[in-house]
Amino acid sequence: MARQAKTNRRRRAPLTRERVLRAALALADAGGHEALSMRNLGKELGVEAMSLYNHVAGKEDIVDGLVDIVFSEIEVAAPGELDWKAAMRQRALSVRAALNRHRWAVGLMEGRLNPGPASLRNHDAVMGCLREAGFPFRAAVHALSVMDAYVYGFALQEKNLPFDTADQVSEVMEIQRQHAPEMADYPYLVEVAAEMAKAGYDYATEFEFGLDLILDALERFRAGA
Repeated sequence: MARQAKTNRRRRAPLTRERVLRAALALADAGGHEALSMRNLGKELGVEAMSLYNHVAGKEDIVDGLVDIVFSEIEVAAPGELDWKAAMRQRALSVRAALNRHRWAVGLMEGRLNPGPASLRNHDAVMGCLREAGFPFRAAVHALSVMDAYVYGFALQEKNLPFDTADQVSEVMEIQRQHAPEMADYPYLVEVAAEMAKAGYDYATEFEFGLDLILDALERFRAGA
């Protein structure tokens, strides 16, 4: 048994910052960033928690690293590579997809005191896209703020939905109907429940509808800026 333990230690991959962050990402994806602790992470990696401090400074450093991994998954065109609307649309769709993969990251993406290289590249490319498209500086800031408020707000709403697919909507509507008070008092909600139960509710379609409204409005805003 002792010999086997020694063999396992020899075969264990060396601890690196990348390995620590990837293990932390798996923990966060499974249980939210609240599940992250040096003790849990050490257990996941099969090491003492103290040995992690050779690679990360603590939980905030880990969260910074994880947020940068999420930013690295977001597609963003280089300035001039695509029409600005196509580039901003692509990025918005990619942000939503990344946040649906890593729902713990909603609310943590912006305002990091120590942003990583992927975050810096992403924000620089987006501002470059808008500036190269003719948005004056302040207008570009407004445009990015509106876009991010919509995308992150939508992701936050999705994070707490009681269903994951359009096919599950009818089941949720039926459960809500059974627990609601007399529905006759709420005719418009009855209509919503009935229509959603029949046709489902596709959050991707809803997201793109709002996204295109915002992009069209920003196009008009750019023309008058």
